Amino acid sequence: MMRGPAGFLLCSLLLVAPHCTEVATEEGQPDPKMPCANWMGGAPGYPGHNGLPGRDGKDGKDGQKGEKGEEGVQGPKGDQGEIGAPGQEGPRGFPGYPGQMGQKGEGAFIYRSAFSVGLTERAPHPKVPIRFSKIFYNEQNHYDASTGKFLCSIPGVYYFAYHLTVYLSDVKVSLYRKDKAVIFTYDQFQKNNVDQASGSVLLHLNAGDEVWLQVYGEGDNNGVYADNINDSTFMGFLLYPDLDAH
Repeated sequence: MMRGPAGFLLCSLLLVAPHCTEVATEEGQPDPKMPCANWMGGAPGYPGHNGLPGRDGKDGKDGQKGEKGEEGVQGPKGDQGEIGAPGQEGPRGFPGYPGQMGQKGEGAFIYRSAFSVGLTERAPHPKVPIRFSKIFYNEQNHYDASTGKFLCSIPGVYYFAYHLTVYLSDVKVSLYRKDKAVIFTYDQFQKNNVDQASGSVLLHLNAGDEVWLQVYGEGDNNGVYADNINDSTFMGFLLYPDLDAH
């Protein structure tokens, strides 16, 4: 056995140890982080490992609509697109207003040439132009009543016609142009009857050409007649001029 101070210290520790055991039993399991009453705790342990990541949470609610942003800068012009299909025809519009009258142009009146005459004497002489002295129309004076001839002043195409009353004898007349007979008309007189003879023709005339009507042959065929109720007429007019000559 130990003697002296060392022995005394050992005896004291042996006496205190059972007492601490009883107190711990009565108060339960002490907090490992807290020392026993008048007991010195142990050294802190090492930090533990990181735990596993938790599960994803649920989606949150939609936020409120934000304010409208400022208008952006206009982008560059795009390429021209293809031509579309033609549309349907629209409804017909209302007629427009009449236009203003144009300036007076050159008309056919510049090239007028016409005459219409009648017979005043009976039984004209043969082999000479019949002088129709009753003037119905001769504004341009292209027909000469003193000679019975029409004088062409405007080159072009002319229409001539004659309507004769036949009485007392047969009639045979010719329409002449430049001393040549162009057409002939013959009518045989019927006793105690008044008959009619007529003819017409289209002729192209040059300036200076003359046209007239004449009893053809001897005096036996000059039954051309006219009085106050029966007429024998001769007429002609320009249809259209030769524009190249004007």
